Amino acid sequence: MTTRRDQALALMLDAQAALIRALEECDGEGEGDGRSRFTAHDWERPGGGGGWARVLEGGAVFERAGVNVSAVHGDRVPGAITDRHDIDPDAGFFATGLSTVLHPRNPWVPAFHANFRYFEVTSAGAGQDVWWFGGGADMTPSYGFEEDARHLHRTLKDCCDAYDPDFYPRAKESCDAYFYLPHRQETRGVGGIFFDHLSPGGPDGWDRAFRFVARGLDALAPAYVPIVRRRMGTPYGERERRWQLLRRGRYVEFNLLHDRGTRFGLESRGNTEAILMSLPPTASWGFDLTPEPGSEEERLAEFLRPRDWLAAGTVGAAR
Repeated sequence: MTTRRDQALALMLDAQAALIRALEECDGEGEGDGRSRFTAHDWERPGGGGGWARVLEGGAVFERAGVNVSAVHGDRVPGAITDRHDIDPDAGFFATGLSTVLHPRNPWVPAFHANFRYFEVTSAGAGQDVWWFGGGADMTPSYGFEEDARHLHRTLKDCCDAYDPDFYPRAKESCDAYFYLPHRQETRGVGGIFFDHLSPGGPDGWDRAFRFVARGLDALAPAYVPIVRRRMGTPYGERERRWQLLRRGRYVEFNLLHDRGTRFGLESRGNTEAILMSLPPTASWGFDLTPEPGSEEERLAEFLRPRDWLAAGTVGAAR
């Protein structure tokens, strides 16, 4: 008999294979010696379960790209979950998910992150299962283009509307709030969607949530790859590369200080290399750097503000 856990894991693995195919094809279109491939790094978790990490390093288009799937289980729920939910920490749990982080080589191409996950807790005391889906996707440019932000949000909104026409505005607002660096008082990128604890009621609640997550996974490549192809041939020099590395520093700050997925992975004793794959291969920090007035770099600060990217007459794009 196929369980919900089996279905969720199969969904993540199928999506991983499809996304890798799309990214390898895109990377093969870049200027390089040939088509770079993802390499396999499978791992086992001492407490139960493991994962299938797939990483591309040094590609023509992607300096680092990771598409990872994990499926872990145990007798004690990690603190990253119990801190936010009223769950018996001694209950058994199962978690599976796909996480992808893409750091392009060309500074004009935005970085991209997505994560979709399924979590299930079996409460021995209550004798019932508690489950939910979560996830989202967001984009982090070093240089802002309104048409790119529109494409991302339009693709994600179409996916959400098929589930619930009221879902996208809430998921977008949650994304803007979550991917925010309070110590910098700035958003990480142009947002996207973010949701957690999706557990619709009714006899078809699980199936509805499952189908929505499946559509979300299917939307990742169409939401991002056309933007990569649009920007990956843009010439750049030392100035743009320095700016990209500084912006990557902000990405590192968020992932290490605020990201719940990073915390859950480490607390659940996941594979450290697979978890920290989300960090860019290179980044930099400068002291109190101020972009040149009127430059593309200065305009990014205005670009990285929450807004309705699909509204007519959106302003603030760098180009």
